[in-house]
Amino acid sequence: MTRWAPYYLSALRIVVGVLFALHGAATFWGFLGGHRASPEIFAWPSWWGALIQLVGGLLIALGLATRPAAVIASGSMAYAYFFFHAGDGLSPLANDGELSVLYCWVLLLFAFTGPGPVGLDAAIGRLRGRGVARDAGAGKESPSGIADERDAAESTV
Repeated sequence: MTRWAPYYLSALRIVVGVLFALHGAATFWGFLGGHRASPEIFAWPSWWGALIQLVGGLLIALGLATRPAAVIASGSMAYAYFFFHAGDGLSPLANDGELSVLYCWVLLLFAFTGPGPVGLDAAIGRLRGRGVARDAGAGKESPSGIADERDAAESTV
């Protein structure tokens, strides 16, 4: 099970990112039967919140700039909870803030863990790693001036 945990984390990130983006799309366009709020452009906080949900959710789902997108999205959900739900009491069950709390904490998890192995950030990292490994194999040093230690360790095995 431990071997598959990073892939599960990536799957969770994709599902949460898509659902989060759908909230933003529903606010702007009533996407997939959502309740269209049609906020006035640049109106605080409704328009900005929907934009964070839409763009942040897509970035998180794609695994691109996952950590900064997750920090901003998590913060927006904390804001939503304390400014729109907590006034009716601190219990998320009593104030209908469960979804805000859940998104806040799951998105914060992605800020700490990153995208996992399935995502654009990971793919870009692998492509960059191959370029360094090719240069090291050709007798060149890595950009930092030190040979790639992982390739050296693998060549001795």
